[in-house]
Amino acid sequence: MEELDGEPTVTLIPGMNSKKKQMCFDWGPGEMLVCETSFNKKVKSEMVPGCPFIHIIRKDVDVYSQIFRKLFNESHGIFVGLQRIEEELTGKSRKAQLVRVSKNYRSVIRACMEEMHQIAIAAKDPASGRQFSIQVSILSAMELIWNLCEILFIEVAPAGPLLLHLLDWVRLHVCEVDSLSADVLGSENPSKHESFWNLPGNTQTLTELELKWQHWHEECERHLQDSTFASSPHLESLCKIMVGDEAALLEQKDLLSNWYHFLVTRLLYSHPTVKPIDLHFYAQSSLDLFLGGESSPEPLDNILMAAFEFDIHQVIKECSIALSNWWFVAHLTDLLDHCKLLQSHNLYFGSNMREFLLLEYASGLFAHHSLWQLGVDYFDYCPELGRVSLELHIERIPLTTEQKALKVLRICEQRQMTEQVRSICKILAMKAIRNNRLGSALSWSIRAKDAAFATLVSDRFLRDYSERGCFSDLDLIDNLGPAMMLSDRLTFLGKYREFHRLYGEKRFVDGASLLLSLMTSQIAPRSFWMTLLTDALPLLEQKQVIFSAEQTYELMRCLEDLTSGRPVHGEPDAQQLQDDDIETTKVEMLRLALARNLARAIIKEGSLKGSRG
Repeated sequence: MEELDGEPTVTLIPGMNSKKKQMCFDWGPGEMLVCETSFNKKVKSEMVPGCPFIHIIRKDVDVYSQIFRKLFNESHGIFVGLQRIEEELTGKSRKAQLVRVSKNYRSVIRACMEEMHQIAIAAKDPASGRQFSIQVSILSAMELIWNLCEILFIEVAPAGPLLLHLLDWVRLHVCEVDSLSADVLGSENPSKHESFWNLPGNTQTLTELELKWQHWHEECERHLQDSTFASSPHLESLCKIMVGDEAALLEQKDLLSNWYHFLVTRLLYSHPTVKPIDLHFYAQSSLDLFLGGESSPEPLDNILMAAFEFDIHQVIKECSIALSNWWFVAHLTDLLDHCKLLQSHNLYFGSNMREFLLLEYASGLFAHHSLWQLGVDYFDYCPELGRVSLELHIERIPLTTEQKALKVLRICEQRQMTEQVRSICKILAMKAIRNNRLGSALSWSIRAKDAAFATLVSDRFLRDYSERGCFSDLDLIDNLGPAMMLSDRLTFLGKYREFHRLYGEKRFVDGASLLLSLMTSQIAPRSFWMTLLTDALPLLEQKQVIFSAEQTYELMRCLEDLTSGRPVHGEPDAQQLQDDDIETTKVEMLRLALARNLARAIIKEGSLKGSRG
């Protein structure tokens, strides 16, 4: 039966009393808002909340740490490189590459740990110093666990080399060993140094070690049986240590930092060719002997024990519970998955363990204003749920600047995320139109392929033209190209601007034909017809006849359609009367100009017929 997780730890929110007042909350992508409500179970309760604050509870606080951000940034490149390892690489070449990747991850952890250590030393505030020291301990534990997993699961060291790897592991993580080595070897007479006998070291090959170990182990056993050193307790104690006597080793407990230091020391003197399958037995007994029933194992002890038992899933589970973020378990699991060690472990809710942890880690990155860009790649390498998760998270990114919006948009376009592209463009178009940046709004609506919004912006352009008598953003309107076909109103805007360009170039005949086609094709909004007819006035007044008789009849019909369809107002006010007078004047001027032009056009066309006849 699967072991059940323990109850989660309770987070107390300052200033809130959940026993007296109820709380409400709302989940966000990477955080939760919590506040106290005025509702109380007691009938006569006060209706004013006792705590007037809204608290933000973040699930991934480490993304706001400068050092952890460095860890996240530098490991991202290693992760992406790992995904691109060619699958055809097999055997020793693939294993060597995976070991190299593992060491790269560890070097990043160690670099961050050393930087955090320097910050802790330099901290002026004792509380900050303690906080940084805690972070150093966490990073140190992470590297310790990762290194052991590398030895047991990735290197897969056999009997013999296994102990050499474990000796290196202890030496690397028990800092006193290296410092003592330097002191002893740097002295004039190392064998006379006070720490000489406190330092077990090894610089020999495996064959030399095995031969010498067998020799001195037999020698020591013989001396103990013969009571050779009975008169010298220190020598006798040393001899017992060399044959791996557990009681003698435990007497020197003060020289051993922890139980796994004791384990490796014990193996060195009693079982140097220990097999991987037997490790868990020695690990468990070493833990029990070292603690001696005086204290319970810490979370780190449980994680290391699970590793010695070759229970990868338990290692990942314990690390997920103990560590404050998903970085470690996500990257370690991904690496172990590339080692083909997690193929059979699928989760019941539709994703495998690797993908689940990567999704959790990437979700945490999206809570940060800049690290979200790293999260995109992690989602990309989750084949089952990565795409849909990216779509959900990318829609929630606050588009605070246009530069950031362009980054998000580029990511969506590269992945053919059509709906998200449309949504982002529409948001940016809305922002632009609120700031009266019509050109930008039109550009975004075209990019979004949103016909309705393009129509809305085009109407704003036309209204702006009616009020000011000129167009803004001419470069954009002049270069709409095929984009103007997105909506009828946008087509009209582009074509109407083209009419003005033709008029400016004194291409009156082409301009007149375009103006008339805009009205007769019903593409121009009816509310704009009077403006178009007014634009026709200068062409009607030209010395040269621009509009033919047939075109003039069309213009007359449009004018009559417009005037006959005007609504009848109730009791008009002064402004309405003034506007009506202006409109009446325009209509009369247009009728007069159209009549004159019709007469000129008929005469011109008649004379042309006569000359041809």
